[in-house]
This record gives sequence, structure tokens and C-alpha cells, in this order.
Amino acid sequence: MTVKILFVLAVNFAYLAVKGNLVDGDQTFSIDYKNNCFLKDGKPFQYISGSIHYSRIPHYYWKDRLVKMYMAGLNAVQIYVPWNFHEPVKGEYNFSGDRDLVHFLDLANQTGLLVILRPGPYICAEWEMGGLPAWLLETPNILLRSSDTDYLQAVCNWMNILLPKVKPWLYSNKGNIISVQVENEYGSYHACDYNYMRTLRTIFRSFLGADTLLFTTDGDTERALSCGSLQGLYATIDFGTDTNITKAFRLQRRFEPHGPLVNSEFYTGWLDHWGEVHAGVDKWNVSKALREMLALGASVNMYMFEGGTNFGYWNGELKPLRSISHTYDYDAPLTEAGDPTEKLLLIRDVIKQFRDVPAGPMPPATPKFAYGFVTLGKVKGTSRPSGLELWEPTPLISPLNGVHDRAYVTINGVFQGILERDTALVLKVSGKQGDTMDLLVENMGRVNFGSKINDHKGILGDLLLGSDVLTNWEIYTLDLDGAIAGGWPHSEARRFPPADGRGPPAGPMFYMGTLKSNGVARDTFLQLKDWSKGQVWINGVNLGRYWSSRGPQQSLYVPGPLLSATQPNNITVLELEGAPECPRVLFMDRPHLNRTVGRSGGSAGVGSRHPGRRDPGDGVSVHGHVERTTHRERSILL
Repeated sequence: MTVKILFVLAVNFAYLAVKGNLVDGDQTFSIDYKNNCFLKDGKPFQYISGSIHYSRIPHYYWKDRLVKMYMAGLNAVQIYVPWNFHEPVKGEYNFSGDRDLVHFLDLANQTGLLVILRPGPYICAEWEMGGLPAWLLETPNILLRSSDTDYLQAVCNWMNILLPKVKPWLYSNKGNIISVQVENEYGSYHACDYNYMRTLRTIFRSFLGADTLLFTTDGDTERALSCGSLQGLYATIDFGTDTNITKAFRLQRRFEPHGPLVNSEFYTGWLDHWGEVHAGVDKWNVSKALREMLALGASVNMYMFEGGTNFGYWNGELKPLRSISHTYDYDAPLTEAGDPTEKLLLIRDVIKQFRDVPAGPMPPATPKFAYGFVTLGKVKGTSRPSGLELWEPTPLISPLNGVHDRAYVTINGVFQGILERDTALVLKVSGKQGDTMDLLVENMGRVNFGSKINDHKGILGDLLLGSDVLTNWEIYTLDLDGAIAGGWPHSEARRFPPADGRGPPAGPMFYMGTLKSNGVARDTFLQLKDWSKGQVWINGVNLGRYWSSRGPQQSLYVPGPLLSATQPNNITVLELEGAPECPRVLFMDRPHLNRTVGRSGGSAGVGSRHPGRRDPGDGVSVHGHVERTTHRERSILL
């Protein structure tokens, strides 16, 4: 009898010990299909999340933005992982600095925020080629986002690097990743390849385990959900304030009869394109729709909560030559510079009705500073020659629309004008026999959405001078980012005096200047009033594009940590169309994002770069001899 009692006590003690470990140590996140909700550690859970793109925010501001999102009442953040940001060159991976994904996950965890991870491989996000690396296009006839064996092999190689890095951060592994999205809005893509989605599901399961919550996101149409959803992946939807909420969730119920209602992208604002009005969504409409969804018990992710900036060349295109602007402010609750807005405060008031919000005031905006005007000078060696003996103007023709996207044309250094994809296929040029023609070709961002993401760049077809095919081309890349990061042109004292009496030249030209230190290094906004179009570097860092002549954006965000409070700050500008008579720039303490000028006539671009190579900051310069009588074939591989 005594032995039997001891045995029962031992068994009960062991059971209690196991049960205690489940409560105190083990973490679970799953779906309760009976009660139509998520379960976090066995209890009903509703997430209220916001999207933040670590790739669009300098790493030294990640903590600031995450704290503000936490103080706004969010219990989760949603993030994309852009493949091309981490593998810009095939087989070369970068997870340091602004690309340190693990550090970002750790900061979110320290802040008390769960993570909804969207690792692609395709992400859209208005990002260069939807996050897919451009080197994929080096494989002839590759079919992206499909069961194409070359594409799937590249995806497998990438996931073999990425997913082991995030697995320790799964909630079940005591991390903070509660769910992982497979692909992204696949139902909006033309392929509708279920075998592709099944393969991705297998890859994700093999790396992340059977218990990880995998999901899909698609637009609120039957076609999108039909092609984008797959058994074993929980189907969610996305929509904004202009959508009937009841109708949208009713559609989700057709594909997921049971489980939580989820809006994975509730649009708090919208993106900007060059030449269009600054986009926005009314804050009252946002707060009203959010309240309605939360009252239904839905889990909601607000896209975006902070948009950030398309630094360098990382912007995408909705379609050819409808490029996303440098700013990704998105009219979000946190501005591009991370400042709280009235929209955020309204959202916080709504969240208070559904969950406890951290006590205390919202953290303040980061300090800004107006440094004033800085006058720039032309860089020596980039001025235009003159005095050529010219023939009568002759049409330079891109007969098959082969300029992707914009090409600045010069003959012996004399600027002739611009060829532009879809819009300017003929340009009259002047020169003489034997002259050298240069084309500086700009990639305005690869298409990130729809069926045209196989977006090759450069010169993709013959150019004609009159009826003659131009031959003997030389093609090379210009690593502008590498040269400027290395100190050029400031290290070589190449600056002309600001006023040299020559007037503002047309066509591509480098300018340089210095912002003197004054003991302050704070966020600021760079305005290039009366400049046309180009690229700006501060202390060797590529801020991104400006297009003042087209708008709507008129200023570029400059994060304070890029500046030195004690040393001179180098400014380098590549103006592509024509600088103002007095080439100066203005550092302001507030942004200017809302001025639409309209399409400029006959403008041009920057060196065609291959995104994926060095951040991807290299341009392509194409040279050819003007041969009026030669008809040899030539091919260009970019």
C-alpha cells in the first residue's frame, strides 16, 4: 500500500512539473477554429499591429520607432524581408548595419512587440523589383514567382540562408515571431501556380516546423483569394478605408469558414509617384474603420505605421515610368522622420477601447535643425565642350522602345537631350563624322507589382541615327556610390568656384559643396529648389533621388546621425537635366512633400544601374561611334 501511494504521488508531481513548464516556459501561438480567434499561450488573442520596414529606416533609429509604436498601443509589428537588400550579388549575403535583421528582431522583443514576418521571396512593398534580386534576370527566360526550376533553386538557396536565422525568434522558441507569411498577394499575379505555392509551403515547413503559423495575404477579390490561398496556409485579406468591411470579411469567410478575421494590410495612407499629387488618407476615416474592425474581433495590421525612405536606388515602379518617389512617408501615423501625428493619436484613442495602452505620453519628435543655404560649385572635368562643327540635326531613334528607362545623350560631351521609355523614342541630335556618342542610362526602379516584374534595364535594342544602325558600342558600369563613398570628388579638390560665369549647363553635371559644422547634428530636410532631377550624397551616403521639376516631393530627409557636428559635411549632387543659375541647396527643419509640377518636357536620367550590385549604386555608360554608313549588327548585354 505504501509503495502504491508513493507511486501515485510521484506521477502527480511529475505531471505538475510538466504542466508548470508549459505555463512558465513554453510559448504557443495557434488558431482556435472553434471560437474564431488566435490563441496565445492558450488564451484568446487579438493583435493590433503596424508595418515598419527596417530597410527604409537607418538602424540607429530602429529603437526610437519601435518604442513609439509600442507607446501607441500596438502589441505587434509586421515586417518584410527584402531578398535583394540582403543578397545584392548572387551568393554574397549582408546582414550587418541597416541589414541586421536579427538585431531588429531583438530590439522589437526588448520593446515588448511581437513580430509578423513576411519573408517573401516576393514582397512587393513598392520596393525595387518587389524584393527579388535583379541578378535573377541573368538567367534567360526565367519565370519569376513560378515553378520554374531556376527560380525555385534560387529561392531554396536564399531560404536556406534566411530561415535558419529567424527560426530561433519563433514564438514557440521563446522568440517574438508569431506568424510567417508565405509569398505575398500571389493572387494578384498572373501565374496562379499552385505547385509553386505548394513548394514554398514545403520549404517553410521544413525549416520552421509543423507548428509555425503560416499565412497568406491577398486583396479582397474572389480571384485574388482563389489563386493566392492554399490549404495549410491561413488566408487573410487586405483593404483600406474605402472598402465595405462586412463585405470584405464575408469574402475571407468563404475561404476560411472558421478562424480569426484578419486584415493584414489596413491602409493608413498611400504611396507617392513622381508627377502625381501627394497621397493621403483622412485620419478620421482611418480611426473609424479601425474601430469597426476591432469591434468585430478582427486582428488588424496597419500598413504603414511608419513608411520611411527609399534611400539610394531602392524605390520600385508600379509600372514602367510610374516610379515611386524617394519618400515613403505614406501619410502614416509616424512620419518619414518618425514623428507622431494627429492620426497616430486618434489611433491610440481607438486602441484604448480594446486593450490597455502603456501609460505615459508619446515620445516626442526627434529634434530638427534648419542649417540654411549651402552654395555648390561644379566639379572640374564634367563641364561641356563647345565649338563643334555640326551636321544638320538627325533623328536618333529607339525603334523598339529599347531604352529602359531614360538615357541622357551627348555627342563629344555636348548634351543633346533625352530618350525615354514609352514616351520619347526619337531625339534630334547634331554632330560630325567620327564623333563619339555617350548615353548615360537611368534605371528608375524595377517594376514591383503585376505581370511585368521581369523588368530588364539598359539599352535593350538597336538605336538608329536616321536610317543607320549605330555600332561599336562600349558598355560599362559606373560605381558612383563606391567612388563617392571613397571621397570623390571632395578628396581631389576638383570644385570650380560657385560663380564661374558659364551659366547653368544642360545635361549631366556633378556639383559639390560643404555644410560647415556648427556643433549640431540633427535631422534635417534638404530642398533643391529650381534644380531639375538627380541624385544626392551626404558624407558619401546616397540619400536618393530628387525630381524637383516634377514633384510632388521637394525635399529629401537627412537623418541627423549622417551628419558630423564637428567636421565639415560633404555634399555631392549629380544633376541630370540642368541646375539653377545659382546652384545652392537649403537645409530646412521640416519636409516639403506636396507640390506637383507635372511632367517636364525632354528630361533625362542617371547611369543605368543593376540593382543588386553594391547597394545597387552602379550606373551604366554606353558609348558609340557615329557612323553614318555602317550597318553592322551589335548587341548589348547589361
